[in-house]
Amino acid sequence: MSALRLAYGGPPLRGILRATPEDFFVDEDLGFAPDGAGEHVFVRVEKRSANTDWVARELARLAGIRPDAVSYAGMKDRHAVTRQTFSLHLPGKRELDAAALKHAEFRVLDIARHSRKLKRGALEGNRFRIVLRDVQGDRAAAQRTIERIATGGVPNYFGVQRFGRDDGNVRRALTMFGGRRVPRQERSLLLSAARSHLFNCILARRVADGDWNAPREGDVWMLAGSHSIFGPEALTPELRDRCMSGDIAPTGALWGSGELRSAAATAALERAVADEYGELAAGLVANGLSQERRSLVLRPSELVAEWLSEHDVALSFYLTSGAYATVLLGEICETSDQTRALAADSG
Repeated sequence: MSALRLAYGGPPLRGILRATPEDFFVDEDLGFAPDGAGEHVFVRVEKRSANTDWVARELARLAGIRPDAVSYAGMKDRHAVTRQTFSLHLPGKRELDAAALKHAEFRVLDIARHSRKLKRGALEGNRFRIVLRDVQGDRAAAQRTIERIATGGVPNYFGVQRFGRDDGNVRRALTMFGGRRVPRQERSLLLSAARSHLFNCILARRVADGDWNAPREGDVWMLAGSHSIFGPEALTPELRDRCMSGDIAPTGALWGSGELRSAAATAALERAVADEYGELAAGLVANGLSQERRSLVLRPSELVAEWLSEHDVALSFYLTSGAYATVLLGEICETSDQTRALAADSG
């Protein structure tokens, strides 16, 4: 991520991220409440330093059901304290209580019935409270950057989580495209990494050109608060005003087969990136992915900085589904991730 172009001239602060798991708190927002009846039991859990998939398997074991009968909307970081919902398929009248799901590594916050299984991606967003420790730098400049982010957003890059250590997932995707066989679960991960890399390169070009959050001829637009897209169409004053107000945002290509929806200058840039990374682009097409779009702009809401002491600051904000907190942090503070470093040192 350090190689990607930042929008506001580089982070004005330096500090430590995740000195403890409690410094990275995530609260999942499904955007709806369980309806109280049905074959699925929604279990809301708080976990600390635990992998989402591992918690799902433990819930299956405690409930006496198959692991594939447990689902969740999204992965949550292991090196954190997170709250999220799992759905357990329990047809019939069988009920669960918190005592049946007691576990030393997580705690159950709530249990309720729902008529439908919780599917991947079926969440509104996440609330974050992230504490940065031993912070050095220009606090006044940091506040100005935060105010600019609150107004204009940040580039909506995919975060480092997509790419593995030292971008290893992208390199493995190239070897897979070259003929190496991989397990089905790894194949999905590598396709995602390759596609995300191309998108990040497209977005980095727009950041370099200064129009990642402004209109360009041939843009396809996404409506704020949805995944609905429209365009391209003529750049009228009304369209420009809607873009600058945050009602709509330009999008970039998630590469795959089919014709680009973008046109003119936007399409030219996207084709140039695909040509530069031809093996990745061709591999995505060969593996059956289709052209899609993703917003170039990430607009956090409820963004607040609270200085807890002279060198410790808490950042609170809300991000919609699919956005990365680390991308927002990268515009404000250059961080060393202490929890991850300790884990790496211990093997």
